Amino acid sequence: MGDEAGIRLQKVLAQAGVASRRSAELLIEQGRVEVDGTVVTEFGTRVDPEVSVIRVDGERIPPVSAHAYLVLNKPRGVVTTMADPQGRPCIADYVQDRDERLFHIGRLDTDTEGLLLLTNHGEFAHRLAHPSYEVSKTYVAEVDGNVKPGVLRRLLDGVDLEDGPARADTVKIISSIRGRTLVQITLHEGRNRIVRRMFDAIGHPVKRLTRTAIGPVRRGNLHTGELRPLDPKELGQLLDIVDL
Repeated sequence: MGDEAGIRLQKVLAQAGVASRRSAELLIEQGRVEVDGTVVTEFGTRVDPEVSVIRVDGERIPPVSAHAYLVLNKPRGVVTTMADPQGRPCIADYVQDRDERLFHIGRLDTDTEGLLLLTNHGEFAHRLAHPSYEVSKTYVAEVDGNVKPGVLRRLLDGVDLEDGPARADTVKIISSIRGRTLVQITLHEGRNRIVRRMFDAIGHPVKRLTRTAIGPVRRGNLHTGELRPLDPKELGQLLDIVDL
């Protein structure tokens, strides 16, 4: 890139909300800024924010973008489609005030609530949904019966399903009372109704299911039915995960 091509690095940092231009110059001077894996200490450095990978203190700084990256806490009973010919509540009901043509990344069963990512960035959506990038997903499942730790262990060892084996990355019992157990489970699987089928396989059917995290994106205090933009740290981590 020629000397006059691109945008000054400190301006990019300021536009991304990392720091004021003066503070950005201090970050550069302190050797805390990397561009494409190389520490930059010259104030006049110009970059293409759409192409260059910029980090401050090791954290990816996504550029200001025309794309939208959102997370919805989908309510139970809402269909994961952008239109429903049967007139059922669907994702479009929660984004009707937005101008972008959004689509959801992956899906949640109608009876499952929790986090769902929305975007208008096709390549980002394609990669994030692709199994090769192995984005972890965490669920809290209320299941029938008092689950014994030895039975839960089967989910870590792997259970056989009709379309192949499935295995959890982590599982833990949150609570168990009056014939119901609350279990947190994390896995990289994206097959249809995978969590419900895994619990069916160990004899503890799911009564209620909530997705509480997708990779670095956590539910936090996002209420049911609420929508928010991904924050820069979440987006930067997801861009790293899918090599964008």
